[in-house]
Amino acid sequence: MLTTVPGLLEAVRARFAHVDACPFSGPRVFFENAGGALTLKSVVETSGIYAAIPDNQGRDNLASKALMAAIDKAKADMRLFLNAPSGQVFVGESGTEVLFRLIRTSALGAAPGGILLSTTLEHPASRSAMTRWADVTGRTHVLVPHDDVTGCVTAEAYLPFITPDVRVATIVHTSPVTGMSVNVGAIAAAIHKVSPACFIIVDGIQHASHGAVDISALGIDGYAISPYKVFSRHGYGVGWASDRLTACTKEVVIGGPATSWEMGTRDTGSYATFSDVVDYLVWLGGNFTTSDDRRTRLEAAAQAIHGHEHALADAMVNGTGNLRGLKDIPGLHIIGGADNARREGVVSVWLEGRPSEEIVTYLNERGIRTHTRKADHYSGNVLSPLGLKDCVRVSFSHYNSLVEVAQFLTAMNEFTSAA
Repeated sequence: MLTTVPGLLEAVRARFAHVDACPFSGPRVFFENAGGALTLKSVVETSGIYAAIPDNQGRDNLASKALMAAIDKAKADMRLFLNAPSGQVFVGESGTEVLFRLIRTSALGAAPGGILLSTTLEHPASRSAMTRWADVTGRTHVLVPHDDVTGCVTAEAYLPFITPDVRVATIVHTSPVTGMSVNVGAIAAAIHKVSPACFIIVDGIQHASHGAVDISALGIDGYAISPYKVFSRHGYGVGWASDRLTACTKEVVIGGPATSWEMGTRDTGSYATFSDVVDYLVWLGGNFTTSDDRRTRLEAAAQAIHGHEHALADAMVNGTGNLRGLKDIPGLHIIGGADNARREGVVSVWLEGRPSEEIVTYLNERGIRTHTRKADHYSGNVLSPLGLKDCVRVSFSHYNSLVEVAQFLTAMNEFTSAA
């Protein structure tokens, strides 16, 4: 846990804006991190600095050169964060838009015929793009069913559906509904064993703030991140594409470089604020390793974050102090089970006979921010097979504390005792 280093959790929380109070509603515990993490104060400052600069990129003046230097640094930082020495990194409109572009380019660049392969666990960002481009290219879109009990999907589940004619496959690194992580490397290896030329695109949007990303070890062709879920801000997405995917025909400005994934002038502030995220994680990792190597520090930060969040989840599920944990509240059920090692930053629950909106409202009135997930186009793929109309998603990050977990459990026990 971060608390093993004296004063570190306090130092971490001091680096985030609105860590313990909403500017509109006042003091609150923020357990809605899967909807968008808290923002680093340095990101807020950097955004303002670059928003005020009138100069454009690619000009012969000092301001323009400074903008280009910030972009170059950010691209290097993106590669470091992703551990992606090859391929291309780029900024898009959002994580969802990046996924659509990666999938579109894969579907159009792959050999004709065959199938597209996804799973029922995936967010509609990737599933919708796959459905769209299966239809456009006249292919069948096949869905691998996930395990309702564990809230996950494994390489073994993919195996019966993997054939030599799989042209494009998508994998969600972590589910934003169940919170369960997926072994991307094992799934990619299983796919490439049967279909070596298959393009593999990964939705890393939920995973990126909870664990290390190591593209060099995954054997994939595309990866997408939404930086507002990784302590940055809204308004852009980060993508990575392999060299072979980059070589496929895609939209480019006539006469422009064929390897470019970006069109038009990008917001330098988007790039610069991702550097802020990487700099923060390098600082955090420095508390857990003596190495000066930035990638080593990033990995140390990821390990520390994972350990801290595991402790928060354990306290939430099993209780802390004299407070009853979620698993011991009568009539309350935890999606994916109480004891699940794959869990990353999310505990989703439902209470027999009580609408989830009622619980979320009760918690909000007591200064605890959570969220209702409904069986709609965003979460129905997970909730409907369980026979659920909705659930309460409690999502946390490494800047949250055991004190905040205790506040949440106090409110949950009060709600269920009064029911």
